[in-house]
Amino acid sequence: MPLPRPRGFERIIAMVRVSAICCAIALVLLAAIPVFGRAGSENEQLAAHKRLAQQYLNDNKPDLAVQEFRAIVALSPNDVEARGNLGVLLFFQGNYKDAAQELRAALHQQPALWKLEALLGMSERRIGQTAQAQTDLEKAFPQLREEKIRVQTGMELIEMYYGAGALDKAAAVVTTLRQLRPTDIDVLYTAHRIYSDLADESMLSVAMLAPDSARMHQLMAHEAARRGNTDEAIAQFRQAMKIDANIPGLRFELAEALSGSMDRPDREEAERDYRTALKKDPFDERAECRLGIIAARNSDLQAAAAHYSRALELQPNDADAAVGLAKALIGMKQPEKAMPLLERAAQLDPFNAVVHYHLSVLYRNAGRENDAQRERDEFLKVRAMKARLAQVYQAMRLQPVQGSADQDVPN
Repeated sequence: MPLPRPRGFERIIAMVRVSAICCAIALVLLAAIPVFGRAGSENEQLAAHKRLAQQYLNDNKPDLAVQEFRAIVALSPNDVEARGNLGVLLFFQGNYKDAAQELRAALHQQPALWKLEALLGMSERRIGQTAQAQTDLEKAFPQLREEKIRVQTGMELIEMYYGAGALDKAAAVVTTLRQLRPTDIDVLYTAHRIYSDLADESMLSVAMLAPDSARMHQLMAHEAARRGNTDEAIAQFRQAMKIDANIPGLRFELAEALSGSMDRPDREEAERDYRTALKKDPFDERAECRLGIIAARNSDLQAAAAHYSRALELQPNDADAAVGLAKALIGMKQPEKAMPLLERAAQLDPFNAVVHYHLSVLYRNAGRENDAQRERDEFLKVRAMKARLAQVYQAMRLQPVQGSADQDVPN
């Protein structure tokens, strides 16, 4: 007969003062169910210890509760619930060696208690049993459903993978965590650290294997562009083109660098390269979008609208194309067609200042004052945020990525 699933591991955590990370796990382990439900079927001595354990938990006296759980385990070694509760308490008291022993015993009696498996892995890691810790954390991580403990388990795994140089495994875990917590600063920082190291590792490998290849010059061009060195980026892209002009997307990347040049001949060459890229690949949505930008700058709104419309046909969720088409329609005195495009763009890219500005104008012209004020407030907030971001990039000596949606932001 299978053992009954233990209850109450979660109740213990509420009365333990722990660090911020441990508190996050503690909140997950909390549950409003009684610790004991079988006292009536056990002898008086065992029942008395259980009553005292419950009382000490309620009175926020973890040390005394630990003593009672130890007594319960001594009288009933196969009590999965008591061992699990004891293991959880010991973990949050920092007694990882004893916690691991109790958690392991509970899991031996009843496997698939994934929160206990995660805590066991964390305990093992803290007492130097790294191989077993990784095994237990890997078993628990995909099975956990509570967000907080899953995130903490994932972060523990990432640190282990990172320390062992297993960047591919760390990247896989951090990708999952980003889906769970897309705005968590710790997760975002960890992702940046891992992805940056992967990029550096890949570049080093290319440099070792093919230092004079088109791909190496392409990578060097990207790095130059990130630092805002447009001339160097153009030179490296040109060198890559000389070596292998058939690399997919290379001509488009050269055109991107040329379009950022201050020289008119470079910008004219960029337009030719966009058109060449589109001839080679009629489904190159990005080239269509860039040609829309160029047409709009030349005040050819009909051509701009045609390019943006084609881009949206190829990629309906391109916020830049939607904004570009909306601006062209506004210029052609067709605000009723522009409004739904901007509303869709606001959903796709809520941090687009241009979208909120133009929506505020269109709403005000339509007599929708509340909507207009909301969009105006959002515009000011996003513009201030982007100004701060520009300062950060400047301090880092990096070049912000500029797309059509970020251009021509009103002052």
